[in-house]
Amino acid sequence: MSFDAITAVRALSALAHESRLGVFRLLIQQGPEGLPAGVIADHLGLQRPVASFHLRQLSQAGLVQSWREGRSVFYVPDYKNMGGLMAYLNENCCLGIEKPANQSAMTSATGRASVRQKKAAKAR
Repeated sequence: MSFDAITAVRALSALAHESRLGVFRLLIQQGPEGLPAGVIADHLGLQRPVASFHLRQLSQAGLVQSWREGRSVFYVPDYKNMGGLMAYLNENCCLGIEKPANQSAMTSATGRASVRQKKAAKAR
């Protein structure tokens, strides 16, 4: 899955719910062996239909994968897509923004923050 703004928003929206975030974190902690849906529900104190709903949302967002073993459905994080989301979020990390041609006409907010930070450091 290639991450663009729409794909990233879909993934982040899926994680923007306390239960889904809990499910995803549990699966990350469990690792590549995954967990059956019933164990996930029991561990997090969710009713099984509620857990299934949240797992489906995470699956549709590309954050988890599932497979069936007998009567159980196992879930595991989609590490490739999780890495893609993290890469998208970090893509332009710390590069700053392009400065306007007429720098003197605008005062940089980051410039003010650095002056404040320097003054605070001197005061210590």
